[in-house]
Amino acid sequence: MKLKAISGILAMALILTLLAACGSKGSSENGSSASPSASESASASASASESAGSGDSGKPITLNMWAALDSTEAGKKTLAKIEAFNNLQKDVQVNVQIISYDVMHDKLIAAINAGDAPDLTWGLSEWFGELNKMDALADMTPYIDKWEDKSKIFPNVLDAVTVDGKVKALPNYLGIRALLYHKDILAQAGYNAPPKTWDELLKMASVIKEKTGKEAFGIAGKGVRSPQELMMYLAQNGLTVADRQADGKYKNTWADNPDQLKKAAEVFKFYQDLLATKTIKSDAKTWGWEEEDQNFALGQYAMVVNGPWMEGRAKDNPDTMKDVEIAAPIYSEKPATFLEVAMLFPFKSDHPDATWKLASYLIGKDYQTEINYAGNSPRSDVQATNKWGKDFLALAPQGQVFPPVSLSGITTALEDSLARAMLKNDKPEVVAQWLSDAINESLRKTGELSGS
Repeated sequence: MKLKAISGILAMALILTLLAACGSKGSSENGSSASPSASESASASASASESAGSGDSGKPITLNMWAALDSTEAGKKTLAKIEAFNNLQKDVQVNVQIISYDVMHDKLIAAINAGDAPDLTWGLSEWFGELNKMDALADMTPYIDKWEDKSKIFPNVLDAVTVDGKVKALPNYLGIRALLYHKDILAQAGYNAPPKTWDELLKMASVIKEKTGKEAFGIAGKGVRSPQELMMYLAQNGLTVADRQADGKYKNTWADNPDQLKKAAEVFKFYQDLLATKTIKSDAKTWGWEEEDQNFALGQYAMVVNGPWMEGRAKDNPDTMKDVEIAAPIYSEKPATFLEVAMLFPFKSDHPDATWKLASYLIGKDYQTEINYAGNSPRSDVQATNKWGKDFLALAPQGQVFPPVSLSGITTALEDSLARAMLKNDKPEVVAQWLSDAINESLRKTGELSGS
């Protein structure tokens, strides 16, 4: 149900409480954007410009925004920026409901089905295709085309929020993946640079283990980050999860193309080789993002493909992270990385101008500089000069995103395929065939499979 505007006194009290106790957008360590807090809600009043207009009654327009905030310093800055927006603008009130990502998706789907969606919400890129298929998203193309800062958004990031030529979401922040490596561990093993390819990594692993007693690499074998890592390796081998076909629907084409199926099998062989050569710890096959990040932060292994949120780990673990450097991810056939685009979803409403006023503020240079100044802004003109900024954003052009389809079943299949390869030790060719079929079955169930 849409939130009602609250009184000025109550709104200010709630804002002050939130500013003191909670809030952050921040790129999360779960590899799927913010690491959410327990579900909670509150409201913050803000106003948009006179150009946004007021309701027929002369009262300010009320916009409802959902955000996944937790209790970090960046969250306090986020709420402070919304309050600054409030102080500068008028004629619109923005109610901010704080909902963790753990529950936001299901709550959002229920709200859409009930005709009660918020005007604007934070969300994950994995939700984009599903929300678009529900015909719930507003077309922001007319606003973006007139926006003077359009050229400041990375082109492939803008492509990631565009479907059928229409901009149906806006980029909130990025989670670009790079190769992080402990320079001191590599030096102890006799290496002055990290590997560039899968084969180089596997060859270096035994030397690193012998000289340092530590594994060379880390992965997330399960959980929300594992499909993202797998998709990156597939892209490095020239593969996509699903391609758009002539009828406008999608299909995984590996099973129709022996060369593609062979390349998919090579990816699963790479995962199995990581285990067989002890390049990764044996229990890494069941690690989630927490184990992957924490073990690297503590210097338990040499290298990992990870995101700019690891700057927070560096601050928390200055001794064990002081030697960390950043490079492009290892690759097979061609360089590629996973580009996580956390999104702002604008929903169809009676207030598109007011929604754009708020959204353009959130993706504007001032807000992005304050909130996303490390390596996770979608703007090319907002980046820190340290390694957590420039080194990550330099990889943005090679970033790959999920196709704009309903992804719940597909990401589950991607995670399950890793279990088949590393836990069951199925043959790589069998896993590749199974995954191709599972992706198409998921597309069939959602009505997005080409030819169905």
